[in-house]
Amino acid sequence: MSQLPVDCLNEIFEYLEDDRFTLYSCILVNRLWCGTSVSIFWRDIYNYSTSNFSTLIACLPNESKEILYENRIIISPSTSKFPTFNYAAFCKILSINRVYYKIRGLLRNQQTVSSQNLNNYIHIMVREIFKMLMNQITSLKSLVFFLFSDEIFCLYPGAKDCLKNLTELSCSSDIPTELFYQLSQTCYNIQSFTIEFERIISNSGIEDLISVQRNLKSFDMTLCYDLTVDGITNIIPSLISKLPNTLIKLDLYGGDNYFSLSFITNFLNLQELKLSFSNDECFVNFEKLQYVTFPQLKVLIIREKYPRNELLIKFLGNNGKNLREICIGDFDGCNDNSLNLAIAKCCPNLKKLSTGIKCSELETLQIIFNSCKNLESIKIWCGGDFLSEKEALEAFAKYSHNINELVLYHLFDEWLELLPEELESFFINWTDNKSQKSFSLVVVNYDANSLDTNHENIEIIKKYIKLGVIKKFKVTNFDDEEYN
Repeated sequence: MSQLPVDCLNEIFEYLEDDRFTLYSCILVNRLWCGTSVSIFWRDIYNYSTSNFSTLIACLPNESKEILYENRIIISPSTSKFPTFNYAAFCKILSINRVYYKIRGLLRNQQTVSSQNLNNYIHIMVREIFKMLMNQITSLKSLVFFLFSDEIFCLYPGAKDCLKNLTELSCSSDIPTELFYQLSQTCYNIQSFTIEFERIISNSGIEDLISVQRNLKSFDMTLCYDLTVDGITNIIPSLISKLPNTLIKLDLYGGDNYFSLSFITNFLNLQELKLSFSNDECFVNFEKLQYVTFPQLKVLIIREKYPRNELLIKFLGNNGKNLREICIGDFDGCNDNSLNLAIAKCCPNLKKLSTGIKCSELETLQIIFNSCKNLESIKIWCGGDFLSEKEALEAFAKYSHNINELVLYHLFDEWLELLPEELESFFINWTDNKSQKSFSLVVVNYDANSLDTNHENIEIIKKYIKLGVIKKFKVTNFDDEEYN
């Protein structure tokens, strides 16, 4: 395998990007493997350890090292030898916050740095690192900065070439307007733009940047709770109006901030629509959306509060046939049976569903399983007025068709603990009804009575993992983005 061409090795090592231990082992095999895998290992600055940053400092040009020395920032002997590779050139994903955080930790451990001068030393070292990165990175893919800084790094030599092919940008609204403006002079091909709107909004700079985008595909906007009235009623709508109609993904987290949603009707090519508001009044303008058909829409996620049932049902009537994923009212926990029945009727091609079924409406889950035969994953809310784990498992074993993942989502207290004999009965029924079909079982834990807290239940699950009935078992919480 060591004789494989570099292109083949690259293809293989790409699969190891998230497996740092194995990727590091590949670096140690031989020179060819090392040269091929090291660029992947150093691609994402989020993965840099403190020692990685020490190595990065060792890559600084001599003039930068002289500046550090003149300011009494002494590089430790372990970083004084110039590294084997120019590691800075490998970086493709750059987080400004991560650089500040790691450099702060690194300098705190330097005996020559006093606490009184720490912030000044951080600024000096970060500036020299940014100079090097802008000069050495030939094509940055992703840039993240949610930390206020006066450092206009995009003015450094080489920055234009470094940033010209940027495709992902994540930032907050309170960074200097000049930084947004300079980015707008260079970055025309951003495809994914994530922004958090704080009280301070560099509106003219953001407008400049949005206006020049030629191929923006994804826009993710979070509105903080302390936004001014002017920000909500004037600045935000003005910025939104600049969004190009090339969008296929739109994610809005508005909290309890109210602004018109009618602008969504401009994006008829949307494939994913995600809305999250904590106030019902934020959906007043959803009336206009109920009549619009989005022919490409595949994913609809509306968390916390959601529009009136009649509006949402009308929307599903127009758009449900193309939908592949639905999640409505996750945190609110108030799904109405009429809405669940509308999902069963209007969305026959769903592959992924998150829904709440009341204890008294168990037959609705049967209707969903019978109508949505392409379902591959279902997240069933448990506890409170919703189904118990026992009811959810029994319905899953009896009525599901092609589903290969069951998520038990504990929004509320589980009144009745699932007994080991009930869990065993579920697995017996599943194997009898589904023959050799395996599935993944995920428990999103909220209270002390979910099935995973019983040792006997865990032993039963281990048994069926060995038998091949369960291909994956996971217990997680609401912080897990994959199941949130």
